[in-house]
Amino acid sequence: MPLQLNDLDVVSQVQGLSSALIVPCNMCPAVSVAVREQKPFMQLLRSFLKSAPFEQHIRALQSRLKAEGVKTKVFKSHLYHHWFLCMWTSGQRKKLQKYAKQYEAVIVLGCESATETVRQLIESTDCRVIEGMEVAGFMNAKLRFHLPCNVSFEDCKIIPISQQKKEEESNDHHSKADKRRA
Repeated sequence: MPLQLNDLDVVSQVQGLSSALIVPCNMCPAVSVAVREQKPFMQLLRSFLKSAPFEQHIRALQSRLKAEGVKTKVFKSHLYHHWFLCMWTSGQRKKLQKYAKQYEAVIVLGCESATETVRQLIESTDCRVIEGMEVAGFMNAKLRFHLPCNVSFEDCKIIPISQQKKEEESNDHHSKADKRRA
């Protein structure tokens, strides 16, 4: 199952910049947005191999950045095997490396692995890497097909990542102990 991702405040991180390239992973972030908005992940007859909720989410981000004076462009990956940014081919990575040189920042919409992939590609440039999303956990859901050719995720449950869960349990245990001592 995909990772559940939450949005981070990107607008505050682009203060003083005039341009940014938005680099989306097309799987986990797209599923996260579709589930959050309770919309189909994909509508195959309307927009083949695109997630309409995620496309709308990206346009809204572009609009917010434009209001702050930041020009943006989205780095597109149209082929299905480019959906997972962290597993891009060397050709796709080189293409991103070339595009990123034209911008002051790259905003990554994906997990930490996606961000690290981008960070490695542009480390020799002056371009800044901005994380646009953070991992909330693993998504456990049922994949559903609805007429006319809609793909959705239902009965979603977020499963914390093991280390997160251990840290949260440890913090809960310490705060309960502190309350008993007080």
